[in-house]
Amino acid sequence: MPRSSDREAIGELPNPLGMAGIEFVEYATSRPQALGQVLETMGFRPVARHRSREVLLYRQGDMNVVINAHESSRPSAVQPTETPAIAALGLRVRDAAAAYRRALDRGAWAVPVQVEVMELHIPAVHGVGATRIYFVDRTDAFSIWDVDFVPIPTVERQPPAIAGLHWFGIVQYIGTDRMDDWCEFYRELFGFDALPDDQRFGILPKGRILKSPCNTFHLQLIEPEPGTEASFEQAGEESLQRLGLGTADVPAAVAALRARGMAFVEADDVQSERRGALTVPQLGGVMFELVHDGRR
Repeated sequence: MPRSSDREAIGELPNPLGMAGIEFVEYATSRPQALGQVLETMGFRPVARHRSREVLLYRQGDMNVVINAHESSRPSAVQPTETPAIAALGLRVRDAAAAYRRALDRGAWAVPVQVEVMELHIPAVHGVGATRIYFVDRTDAFSIWDVDFVPIPTVERQPPAIAGLHWFGIVQYIGTDRMDDWCEFYRELFGFDALPDDQRFGILPKGRILKSPCNTFHLQLIEPEPGTEASFEQAGEESLQRLGLGTADVPAAVAALRARGMAFVEADDVQSERRGALTVPQLGGVMFELVHDGRR
């Protein structure tokens, strides 16, 4: 029988949501200038301001990072605090409305989105903790950034990426014995696949690696180390912890970022090398992981 809706047709594809990578990552913080300085050290540049809220867009290459200092009226949202926290992930999709409906059909929880004047409605579902996962299909000539944001004058809107840096993945901390639950969540709702245990990236090969259905980025799920469950509970709920940036030349990226003032962890068990590197925590825990990626 012919399909009666795009929803049915999209669900049969290996990439069920029509995902095409990460459009943006959003941090919530009450110290936007401090986090902005960290991002600039990492090579990002402020390129636009939100029309009505205390929100800034930073960019390098094809990576967008949003700093949100606007307090949300919704108690379930990640509220800005002094310690920056990853509050949202925006996924590029072929059709945002169809992807949203499909996710809801598979069990996702909808996020009511408050839209102000001159703002787009971007559909979202609940992610880990209080985070949100947005579906974005306006990424080309007239994107969401052209509607909701105003360019900062005299600033280059497409600053080049240092050493070809690009999105590689996101690390998520999960609770004890929650690995299977989260793997099923990302597989069923979004089409992620778990990689074999012997397929690892970077210098922190912990947990389980999930590959996006568009094969452009990864999720790394990490449980507490045995005997550290108490400290994990004291640190907070499950959360998106840090960003992974890919590059074909990790040593060159480390050298370029060090020249800009970024420090890297150099310890017995974690050292910068060809496979990867880890920046020193800043502002209470903001870290970036560099990962060798020869695909580009």
